[in-house]
Amino acid sequence: MMKFDITSSPVITGLALLASGAHAATADAADPPPPPQAGEIIVTAQHRQQSVQDVGIAISVIDGAELAKRGVGNVNQLQYQTPSLEITPAFGGGQPQFRLRGVGFEDYASNNTPTVGIYVDDVAYPVPIMTQGVLFDVARVEVLRGPQGTLYGRNTTGGAINFITNKPTSKTTAGIDAEYGRFGTARIEGYVSGPLTDTLKIRLSGVTEQGGGFQHNRVTGQGLGDADKLFGRGVIEWTPSPAVDLTLNIHGGRDKSENTGLYLFNDFPTQAYGVGTPGPVIPADTDHRATGWGFDPAFSTAAGFGANAKPQRHNNSHGASFDAGVDLGDTVRLTSITAYDKLIRRELNDWDSSASQESDTFWHSRVQTFSQEVRLAPVHADRLTWVVGGYYGWQKLQELFRTDFTQSLGFITDTSYTQRARSISGFGQAEYKLTDRLSVTGGIRYEHERRTLRDFATAIGGTPTFTDGNRDQTLDKATGKVEVQYHLTPSALLYASASKGVKSGGFTTYNSPQADQIDSFKPETLYAYEIGFKTELARRLTFNGAAFYYDYHNQQVLGVVVDPENGAIGRITNAPRSRIYGGELELVYTPIEGLKLTQSLGYKGGQYVRYTDIDSTTVHKDASGTYVGTGVNFAGKRLPFTHWSYQGSADYTVPLGDYAIEAQADYSYRDAQPSFLGPVFQVKGYWIANATLTFKPKEGSWYIGVYGRNLFNQHYDLVRNYFLPNAEIAQPGRPVTYGLRIGFHI
Repeated sequence: MMKFDITSSPVITGLALLASGAHAATADAADPPPPPQAGEIIVTAQHRQQSVQDVGIAISVIDGAELAKRGVGNVNQLQYQTPSLEITPAFGGGQPQFRLRGVGFEDYASNNTPTVGIYVDDVAYPVPIMTQGVLFDVARVEVLRGPQGTLYGRNTTGGAINFITNKPTSKTTAGIDAEYGRFGTARIEGYVSGPLTDTLKIRLSGVTEQGGGFQHNRVTGQGLGDADKLFGRGVIEWTPSPAVDLTLNIHGGRDKSENTGLYLFNDFPTQAYGVGTPGPVIPADTDHRATGWGFDPAFSTAAGFGANAKPQRHNNSHGASFDAGVDLGDTVRLTSITAYDKLIRRELNDWDSSASQESDTFWHSRVQTFSQEVRLAPVHADRLTWVVGGYYGWQKLQELFRTDFTQSLGFITDTSYTQRARSISGFGQAEYKLTDRLSVTGGIRYEHERRTLRDFATAIGGTPTFTDGNRDQTLDKATGKVEVQYHLTPSALLYASASKGVKSGGFTTYNSPQADQIDSFKPETLYAYEIGFKTELARRLTFNGAAFYYDYHNQQVLGVVVDPENGAIGRITNAPRSRIYGGELELVYTPIEGLKLTQSLGYKGGQYVRYTDIDSTTVHKDASGTYVGTGVNFAGKRLPFTHWSYQGSADYTVPLGDYAIEAQADYSYRDAQPSFLGPVFQVKGYWIANATLTFKPKEGSWYIGVYGRNLFNQHYDLVRNYFLPNAEIAQPGRPVTYGLRIGFHI
């Protein structure tokens, strides 16, 4: 399906939350599913259409209309809509850090794969910065918890987030949705869809976002944070015969937005020019909307942003995918998905949140990905349902990471490298019904991957600090899954599963004079054990739950290497053994016509079982002026992630003659987020509440409404960190915003 999906960084999902239909994506099995019951949610998590209540996976589903009402315009905001999911921007920049059920990867570089797979219409986005775009024209989002790989093109340890976009329609339709709110926030989305011939359909959609900057420079008062985004997608579906479906998806866009700034949560003793020379002390910010920046004109001009630049990004992306489904006779259906995407990222950040040139950064990335997936599945399935497939993926990343340490360390670093990855895998899964109530599932996957780091160099004053900048990492792993499902009644499902997931190894590509910093870290392996239930306690009440235990081997964690001259430097390493455990509960209740209530709760805990590393808090200069640190045994210490997550919503429609008022509210809580850097960098727990009120005709094509987000003006941080030498910074969440929504659809 041709999707103009571009994502801020690349393509990730799509444009408008616009159309609200939750059209099911084309499934591998050609048998049409039975008509859904009222309120039933159909998903394609297992490459066939099923009720979510019949899938033995912990899965949360949100449709596009709900995303629109809740103001979810980026994948990161999904963390407030589903349990056990956290997504944070590293240092407030464009690099996301995903964590699902405590399985995550803390890395501000761009080159390593995430633990959570992101898919748009079955196309994987394996480079994290490619996931940072605008959500538009989305039918629904499926969040799958736990290792995935026997059904998907790529292997993951944490889970998968699938975005299913709206498809071309058999009747001509069109629509436009617009928002305008506080801080000059403006968003306009539109689509047109319909048939060109009896066998050819097309859908065009797009979105633009402008304004919204809520921060100001603490010295000059200048504003910061305005969006400037434009993305589009085109999808063409051709059905030349009942046995053949062909879909072309073309997408692209650009993001020239200002970045969200950082604030100082502790006093910042700056450095004057000349290493070790004290400068003025900038007091900690008491106003979380205050920030600061200032780039050396030569530094920002060389980056292509001009002498008086703000923190900002200039990203461009485009791509295409081709999805072909062909019935091979009356028994087997072949599905082929071919995809290519490209992103050019240019991002200028000020990590010391001041006009001092102590840690100003510039990223220039060129990302290319190609993938080819082929699957076979039965056209008609009775007791045995199966899928087998193969996947090939290729990616190339060319990156420059430049940091201006002029006032803190007396130099500018230039880090550059090229990384390539190629993977090939075969996978399959089969489900067999032993009885009408009991079924067993088995899946297997084998994957080979080779990742190469070439020409890595960190130059100081133009001189590389070491010359051996080539490293290699390979992955050859078999993974799999077994599961038993039992229906106590037609509306009560019990399941138990054991699965194995794996995540690629990689390289730490931070600016460093240490040659051993870029040594590869190993792939990680997760053995997952889960039990769960899915029940429909009454016609209007569903209640689902799951409990899990993870046995984690070679968990990839951010550790420390000590540079004798510069102190502690982050390096990704492997914790030989750790464990995670927890569970989720989800409830959907419709007590009366027009009222829908949802509640979900997630808990997770975990400890290192075997892991020794340098304790970053012990790094100091000895009597000779050399930095040293102390090794610490972390066995028994808790893993640094959030314990509790809670979210809920209430939707109520009040009829008013020929019109209706829809009232909607949603709320979420995120527990404290610990930091391996120590308690001062812990992100405190916080609540967020949002609401919308919409007026529309019962039978009509327009609506008008108002919205409020972060209604109680909760002050909260998304991330806390520090950068050399002593700037302790945080990125604030958005304050209370409110505005007007209007839409018209035909």
